[in-house]
Amino acid sequence: MDLKLKPFDFAQAAARAGMADVARRVEAKTRAEGADAGAAVEKPSFQSAFSGALKSISAAQNTATSMQREVQFDNPTVSLEETMIAMQKAQLGFQSAVQVRNKLVQAYTDIMNMQV
Repeated sequence: MDLKLKPFDFAQAAARAGMADVARRVEAKTRAEGADAGAAVEKPSFQSAFSGALKSISAAQNTATSMQREVQFDNPTVSLEETMIAMQKAQLGFQSAVQVRNKLVQAYTDIMNMQV
């Protein structure tokens, strides 16, 4: 079920409620924020943060796999200790991602089971 909320116009609501001074202040603030929006930095969202985390976990796993392969082929430039640390980092990252996924699924299930 997709739920799309329409943006709420506080200035219009305040004007309808007979609060003209509040409506003017909200409109002025909205215009000021609109002028600063071009210079402002985009705020990170959960989706972009989680996507970045998954990409870094994938990169850690790829690095660990390649280091493991190099150790198996007796490459003298790759040490066993570095390989083991890289493998542990990749494993911890994967376990963290699984835990976050489990929490998201549990939250979704809890919301879907709520009585309306």
